[in-house]
Amino acid sequence: MDGIVVIVVCLCLLFLALSLRSYYKYFILKQELKEEIKEKAYVYNAFEKRETRREKIISKILEYADDFSVIGQRINFFSENHEIKKKLMQAGFPYNLTLERFQGLKMFLLIVGFILGGISLILRFPYAEVAVILYPVAGYMGAILWLNRKAKQRQEELSFQLPDFLDTMSVTLQAGVGLDQALRDIVPYFEGPIKDEFGRFIQETDVGVPRGNAYQSLLERNESKEFQMLIKSLIQGERLGVPISRTFKLQAEEMRKIKKEKIKEQAAKASPKVTLITTFIVMPSALLLIGGLMAINMFKDNSGLFNLFK
Repeated sequence: MDGIVVIVVCLCLLFLALSLRSYYKYFILKQELKEEIKEKAYVYNAFEKRETRREKIISKILEYADDFSVIGQRINFFSENHEIKKKLMQAGFPYNLTLERFQGLKMFLLIVGFILGGISLILRFPYAEVAVILYPVAGYMGAILWLNRKAKQRQEELSFQLPDFLDTMSVTLQAGVGLDQALRDIVPYFEGPIKDEFGRFIQETDVGVPRGNAYQSLLERNESKEFQMLIKSLIQGERLGVPISRTFKLQAEEMRKIKKEKIKEQAAKASPKVTLITTFIVMPSALLLIGGLMAINMFKDNSGLFNLFK
């Protein structure tokens, strides 16, 4: 009887080993087939936005916000749906955020704030009573402020990149290349919002969207004054028959002037801030240091200042 049990156990182990070997071979063949299909069926898209590993991890974490999207759309203080949608477009939909996911994100952070505040209250941390209220509000408002900051940064970056892009486009157009072909050749070499916006513009025109509607979409997605000025000039130039290369050249010169004026303005604003820091931080600290050394010197029988450090 014991011999039969041993034989059955050995056969079971043998069949288990064979099944594992067969599954391993199936898995390897499946991976090779996927790679082969990917190589044959892949179509290169120069405007495809590549995600970094950090963005992929954050996007995975943000999926938990989907469970609170319904509540978030009902509780919309300082975050009306149309306002959030506009800000998401201006920010370029960071981390693949949708309207529903962002509304869920603020509620998710609100709940996390309640949990952290409750933990601090249980553990009797200092100011725990305030933290129970402050943490949820910080989580809710922090998500909205973060989105506003991302939108503002992206629009500023768009304005900053425009002069170089316009110079390159002007030279290419003057060489006799058409607008669509020039965009296809130049846009992939840029990074950031310029590549995203004009890449989407080309994709829309490729699928049959009228050029006027595509221009209008660019205006709706962005609030940058320089960018809006460029698109409106393109629309007007197309209606009046003005050469596009000349439009790009004039816009580049105008935007460089605006860029210089902004830099001068920022430099002028920085001077009073430096003066304030010097007046209220550096000077009082220096006076306290000198006064303290003088007081110590008086109690040290008028010994030299350098002897204090011995």
